Parts: sequence; structure tokens; C-alpha cells
Amino acid sequence: MMFRITKEFHFSASHQLKSLPAEHQCARLHGHNYIVEVELSGETLNEHGFVRDYHELAPLKQYIDECFDHRHLNDVLGHDRVTAECLAQHFYEWCQARLPETTAVRVSETAKTWAEYRP
Repeated sequence: MMFRITKEFHFSASHQLKSLPAEHQCARLHGHNYIVEVELSGETLNEHGFVRDYHELAPLKQYIDECFDHRHLNDVLGHDRVTAECLAQHFYEWCQARLPETTAVRVSETAKTWAEYRP
């Protein structure tokens, strides 16, 4: 049996997918209200009955607030492939380095779309 927890984080930012044809709407500068959902899993629970205390995800909120919220993501990440898929991978790698229980990250740009990175 596997235990799973998730937590959502929100931020607003702009980006531009410059590799797309000029007539594609995403090639133009635009923004989203992003949702980042982090999933942590474990086969056992710690002494408090948690996979991980949600409070321990506070550094991710701080990272998002300081580095991503109300920023231009092309500048933040230093490249032009700033898709939801690439953001999911970026946040997964950031989390995995600090929270080894991280098993997946999902990123939403709209209420109807999600991209997930799960190695």
C-alpha cells in the first residue's frame, strides 16, 4: 500500500513560446494563473502519521513566491521552452532534491489543462 499526499501552490506569471510560428497565440507574450500541485508518496508513515508534514513544503511556497510570482518565466528559467510540461519537470527536480518523497508534480495554466512530470 502506498500513501499519497498533495498540496497546491498558486502564482501568476507571463511567458512567451518564441519557437512557435508568429501566428500562434502562444508565441505572443501572455500570462496565466498557474497552479502547481506537488505529490509526495511513502509506503510507511512517520512517527506522527504523516508521509510528510505539509508545513515542510513551506520552502516551495517561498521559492514560488520569490522567484516565479508576477515574473516573466522566460527570464526566470533562462530559456524559451517555458511550457507547463517544462515547469512541472523544473518543480519536480527542485522538490525531489529537498523532499525525497516527491513522486510527481502537476502544473496547470488553465482550469481545463494540466501537465504532469512523474519519472
